[in-house]
Amino acid sequence: MSVANNAGYASQNGGSGQPYMNGPKQNPLMQPSQIPAGQGYMLVPPASTAQQIPGKLPAQQTPEHKNYSYFHNAPPANTLQELGQSKRLPVSSQLVPMSQKMSSVYQHLLPPEKTVSPSSYSKVMPAATHLLPSLPDQQFSSLPHPSGSVVNHPQAAPQAGHVSPAALPAKTQTPSLLPATGFSAPTGVHSPLHTYKQPELTPPKSSMPLPTTFIPGKPLIGPPRPTGAPPPVQTANGPPLQAHVNASTRQDGGFDLTSTEDSLVSNSYDALEGGSYIATEQTHVPKMGRGVGYTYPTLQPGYQTTPAVPLSSQHCPPGPQQFPQVSLIASMGGLSLQPNQQHEGLRHVNLIQERKVLPSSPVTVPVPRLHPDSQKLNCSPEVLRCTLTNIPQTQSLLNKAKLPLGLLLHPFKDLSQLPVVTSSTIVRCRACRTYINPFVSFLDQRRWKCNLCYRVNDVPEEFMYNPVSRSYGEPHKRPEVQNATIELIAPSEYMLRPPQPAVYLFVLDVSHNAVETGYLNALCQSLLDNLNSLPGDSRTKIGFITFDSTIHFYSLQDGLSQPQMLIVSDVEDVFIPMPENLLVNLNESKELVQDLLRVLPQRFLKTMETQSALGPALQAAFKLMSPTGGRLSVFQTQLPSVGAGLLKSREDPNQRASAKEIQHLSPATDFYKKLALDCSGQQIAVDFFALSGQYSDLASLACISRYSSGCIYHYPSYHHEHNPTQVLKFQKDLKRYLTRKIGFEAVMRIRCTKGLSIHTFHGNFFVRSTDLLSLPNVNPDAGFAVQMSIEDNLTDLPVVSFQAALLYTSSKGERRIRVHTLCLPVVASLADVYAGADIQAVSGLLASMAVDRSVSSSLGDARDALVNAVIDSLSSYRSSVLSVQQPGLIAPFSMRLFPLYVLALLKQKAFRTGTSTRLDDRVFAMCQMKSQPLAYLMPMIHPNLYRIDNLTEEDSLHVDDKTVPQPPILQLAVENLSRDGAYLMDAGSVLYLYVGRNCGQLFLRNVLGISNYALIPQNMVELPDLDTPESVRTVAFIAWLREQRPFFPVLHVMRDDSPLKMSFLQNMVEDRTESALSYYEFLLHIQQQVNK
Repeated sequence: MSVANNAGYASQNGGSGQPYMNGPKQNPLMQPSQIPAGQGYMLVPPASTAQQIPGKLPAQQTPEHKNYSYFHNAPPANTLQELGQSKRLPVSSQLVPMSQKMSSVYQHLLPPEKTVSPSSYSKVMPAATHLLPSLPDQQFSSLPHPSGSVVNHPQAAPQAGHVSPAALPAKTQTPSLLPATGFSAPTGVHSPLHTYKQPELTPPKSSMPLPTTFIPGKPLIGPPRPTGAPPPVQTANGPPLQAHVNASTRQDGGFDLTSTEDSLVSNSYDALEGGSYIATEQTHVPKMGRGVGYTYPTLQPGYQTTPAVPLSSQHCPPGPQQFPQVSLIASMGGLSLQPNQQHEGLRHVNLIQERKVLPSSPVTVPVPRLHPDSQKLNCSPEVLRCTLTNIPQTQSLLNKAKLPLGLLLHPFKDLSQLPVVTSSTIVRCRACRTYINPFVSFLDQRRWKCNLCYRVNDVPEEFMYNPVSRSYGEPHKRPEVQNATIELIAPSEYMLRPPQPAVYLFVLDVSHNAVETGYLNALCQSLLDNLNSLPGDSRTKIGFITFDSTIHFYSLQDGLSQPQMLIVSDVEDVFIPMPENLLVNLNESKELVQDLLRVLPQRFLKTMETQSALGPALQAAFKLMSPTGGRLSVFQTQLPSVGAGLLKSREDPNQRASAKEIQHLSPATDFYKKLALDCSGQQIAVDFFALSGQYSDLASLACISRYSSGCIYHYPSYHHEHNPTQVLKFQKDLKRYLTRKIGFEAVMRIRCTKGLSIHTFHGNFFVRSTDLLSLPNVNPDAGFAVQMSIEDNLTDLPVVSFQAALLYTSSKGERRIRVHTLCLPVVASLADVYAGADIQAVSGLLASMAVDRSVSSSLGDARDALVNAVIDSLSSYRSSVLSVQQPGLIAPFSMRLFPLYVLALLKQKAFRTGTSTRLDDRVFAMCQMKSQPLAYLMPMIHPNLYRIDNLTEEDSLHVDDKTVPQPPILQLAVENLSRDGAYLMDAGSVLYLYVGRNCGQLFLRNVLGISNYALIPQNMVELPDLDTPESVRTVAFIAWLREQRPFFPVLHVMRDDSPLKMSFLQNMVEDRTESALSYYEFLLHIQQQVNK
């Protein structure tokens, strides 16, 4: 394996620093000498060299185009990476040889370097081997790795002129040294996304039928065909393939296409989702150029509808077209933004003069400048969103723009319309394993060209039949080629064991502290209410474990009159009593489960046990679930204090508001991370619920979910009497959590056009190989992000494509593949790059990168890097795009909100300083930055403020026969508040309704249901349902806001003297505070640095 491929291994779960670490230090517990074989950890491949930052020499590199970094203290992992040139001093890396970080369990999943016997597969990963089928018996040509790689060392340079805004007084500026600037990837980091790797194991050869070809004179078979259709396909070794195809409409609105034809598959661990249709090797791979597009050879009589014309004279809309038109890529040749197209995105905005740049309506997502027909087929930005909708041709151009290139994904999002196709043949590229999609090119009715690697592939016989129109010979009209997001029912070749059942295990803290909070009552009642709604089928299993200083198991065997409690007091050597009766079939033992849930809250009411053996309880749960995998739900209310994984308090409450560097953002122990890796290897995801009123070291405990693709929930100061708002939120979140869709034993891979490279991942997962994400569970509320670099020049490409493929097992036991494909234009000018910047996506990606920097280096470095991102991008725009230098702070219209969003990030709970912030609250905010989809994250970064005491139906929406008002969005400044108004702030996870002291009686009476201002309750969390027009409009608007996110934002109704007013005012990001600049002061600081 080349050194260039090592970058992907350094990005476990978005962690930064050394490989598979989410912090700045390499933990000695992870050394191979101390890890037993088969533990499920994947560190790094054997026989590797010392890890450097690899790079690829760009052609004729100039001093202006050097790599540079805002965050240089780690290899190209999940850190804020290089974006261009800098004058700031880099932080040196401590690189660890990859050979020190590899466990035998996952070596067989990596690119080949060492022979592994076939028998080792069943030994090392018995529960997960079905994810990716065995290796193929034939190898096809692969695209070679780029040559000319060199080690690209970070360059140190003196800092100049950058000042931390947090430390900047109102009228003085003190120069200071800041870390090197830049966010983009090293130019030469290679990821084997575009090649078919040579597997190291080859099973005995078997006879494999050759691809289908047309043989004249053979009788026609198969489904009915239109007149003049080409003859059927016959195999080279036997009788014609009998393909009986039946199409039907699924209940979920998709298509069922079943066939008796056997599909030919490639069983390779390098292929994300296992096998697919295999064709014979092609000796010639046409080179992709700007003028790509082929006219058909002589067609069968029924297809000769249009004479072939020279490529230069062809003009046709992009996308799959009626034969014989040219490809999508050819139709976009030479695409570039014209001046009239650029006009809006590049309109100059002087931010000093036009400070009110926030639009009064929600910010719209930039639309890629594609042909309208292609744009209609493109992936929704709700699912797949790129930071730059115009992709630079070269890495040097990307460096010059000084903006990060990356994708933000919401791959398992709940979709109202999702085409579902069942077919025994999954059509994929033979070389790069890309799924056929709307942006491939059909050369004729029998051949298609991959839009990622440009390999020409044969169209399988079954794919010739269209289940929608029930016609034959129109592969370009198949659902797979007409939908950028589609779900495929995977055939048996995509599994090596029967799909696992839905298994749910609940691990509950029942110590004295837990009983005092009262969470058991809410949890057990919610489970009773939603037991029949748990996703699953007749095989669904459920179990319960409780713990204090001992561990309690519950036998729920069918036939018992009541649940039996089994206590294990030896927490140093945990064992499982009666394992066959602890995880039981839900349908068969439902009455026993319901009885247990009714008595469990009362069973521990009088307990005086104050200790917590969380670590041993998790070890017991892991042993219990290892044979099947599933979802492990953990509820914890205090620091673990007994057995493995015990923790001690590391927070000093007196230092919460200190301006010094924030300590203890990294885990105190590797126990929870190592256990999470064990769980990931056995297809177990751990969801963690923290309900503590005191410090619980979430930085350490969150690792159990972060590396097992679980979720993290945090309810600070939870108490059933003293904090009713948290109780309400907990109940609402539980209902969503228990009933939402879930996918088991999942893997995800992201592919991109040859020339692009993905090098860093963000989210909750485990990187099983360079680019394969292991997701034991996947849920519709999880978001991911990736960073990319440009390895090879894209000069000859008018467009590039990205494809995310998620293979998972549904709760009903179906193996499914959800595929998303995004197509974006390539541009040659820096102005076009800025015009297509999606500044919300840029801010979301920078937030994830800043979290990694905070953990690997320091919070101060992360804050400085965010500020420098704004300074450097606007400096580059000023020096390289503006033809005439103008006074003030000039930004393109597309980036006018960039300074505002960065200032909002600096004042967000994850990154703010000078304000009292509990360490657990800060860590939880950082977890949200890394794992929340962008649509849910943006209101948390920059809340939306509305005035709602004068709602009207003007410009309202009509949703489900309801009228939803659309009040204008206000700037987040106190000057926009009036004492006689009522204002609603949507901060993502919470809603604040601030009622001014002189608010009108009409609003108080008709919306709040009170007669005067003094009667507003201090703990009012819901509005009364009154039969007044004002109440109907207000309630409808709040309900509409809540429906846009899966979690439940609690509403706080506040008076002017409410204790929550401070939290409300802290979200006014444009105002000055004691420790942070106002928006205007921040702009002046940026202007001073840009104009230097």
